[in-house]
Amino acid sequence: MRHYKEHLIQTGTPIKEALKVLDKLAKDAITFIVDEDDKLLGSLTDGDVRRGLINDVQTDQPVDDIIQPDPKFIRKSDYDIEKIIKYRENNFQILPILDENDRVINVLNFNYLKSYLPVDVVIMAGGKGTRLRPLTEDTPKPLLEVGDKPILEHNIQRLCEFGIDDFWISVNYLGEQIEEYFGNGNSQNFQIEYVWEDNPLGTAGALSNIDNFRHDYVLLTNSDILTNLNYEDFFLEFLSQNADFGVVTIPYKVDVPYAVLETSNGHVMNFKEKPTYTYYSNGGIYLMKREIVDYIPKGEFYDTTDLMEKLIEDGKKVFSYPHTGYWLDVGKHEDFKKAQKDIKRMNVS
Repeated sequence: MRHYKEHLIQTGTPIKEALKVLDKLAKDAITFIVDEDDKLLGSLTDGDVRRGLINDVQTDQPVDDIIQPDPKFIRKSDYDIEKIIKYRENNFQILPILDENDRVINVLNFNYLKSYLPVDVVIMAGGKGTRLRPLTEDTPKPLLEVGDKPILEHNIQRLCEFGIDDFWISVNYLGEQIEEYFGNGNSQNFQIEYVWEDNPLGTAGALSNIDNFRHDYVLLTNSDILTNLNYEDFFLEFLSQNADFGVVTIPYKVDVPYAVLETSNGHVMNFKEKPTYTYYSNGGIYLMKREIVDYIPKGEFYDTTDLMEKLIEDGKKVFSYPHTGYWLDVGKHEDFKKAQKDIKRMNVS
């Protein structure tokens, strides 16, 4: 995937130089003309250059003479998923992302991305991974390699496929290794901030230490999960349910090898021959409205199960999103071995 700045050309650049940039971009051949502060001035494609040449424009003239002055764009602080889907369906493949000052801060390219979700992601990566010792004695579990890259990198790459570019990683045990490995993310078109837990805060407590979320929705996920979850579908279902909190659940079937009797006061009312029951386990991936974070006590140990119980008690809508695709919690040695085999044949990142 390209760095978004490959699409930017400074105002005043000669058309000949712009042609070199367009040629290098190949199938992604659209550029955005910006001023010295990266403020968007217009767009330029091969077609704009051809039309300019037909009208006797010379290649030593500035690109400003042939640009489209009002290109489509997405405002980072004010967009919704319906607008993104409409752009995608209408074949707008490459769009600049602007901040509140009209500066280009990213580029949405549907040649590489599936969506552009208005979501902040918090990844819990502070655990000690004791069940995976001795592998985790000198390496934090999120940095254990599955295939050719760390578990956490698989997670981030999958989320990035859906256009998510605002990350917070909660760290504690050997967290400096995670911070050194990923840095601030800017070289890969996203931003990472780190939330240091001086003391363990549970599976939700770290959320209370973040007060600068950029979107109205927050996705919380464990760092040791491998999955091919469709995050856009999860988000759309969350909206359609008008939910306050959503949890990805993993269907778990139990086959009973005998007839099961239904009784009342000792009387047999019915029976089922060798029934199958489906239960739903917690998949460790959650989506919530930003205001739900206010439920979490600041600086205290607090689990997502505590949060869900409180929300249900207060009459908030908590919904289950069953995921029937690939999902693996890499928590034990047998899970880690399974992940090494699965990653060779499954698209989880």
